[in-house]
Amino acid sequence: MKFRIGQGYDVHQLAEGYDFWLGGLKIPHHQGAVGHSDADVLIHAICDALLGAANLRDIGYHFSDKDPKYKGIDSKILLKEVVAMLHSRGYRIGNVDSVLALQAPKIGKYVEEMRAILADIMQVDTDDVSIKATTTEKLGFVGREEGVEAHAVALIYKSE
Repeated sequence: MKFRIGQGYDVHQLAEGYDFWLGGLKIPHHQGAVGHSDADVLIHAICDALLGAANLRDIGYHFSDKDPKYKGIDSKILLKEVVAMLHSRGYRIGNVDSVLALQAPKIGKYVEEMRAILADIMQVDTDDVSIKATTTEKLGFVGREEGVEAHAVALIYKSE
């Protein structure tokens, strides 16, 4: 077996008047993430981790924010396309571990549903998707509730 790991990171500004999508789920909040797509910071970090593990560059390379066809796109579609890219090269996903940094809202009650959504798209067991959340103790742009960030690592593999 050939194993590879990848790391992903994404950040989005928060503002009034936008929906707040995390892990493929619309979370009720007075602010949402600003971006060209639906600005799902967690899915974007996972896409970058998976693409990086397969040495396929990054999400911006494949889904440019300059391309109008991606304006407002559901990030679950992007993740599905990334998974298809991996599968076409013989890779399968072992697991994904992620961390969200946000001051609010608290997302603990949404984690299991997000894990189920992401596992389904990535064609893995729910146990293979980890989502953790932290605050920044009111420090920095995250602490001031000006933005949200996500980190992800992914293990992929293929038989040789």
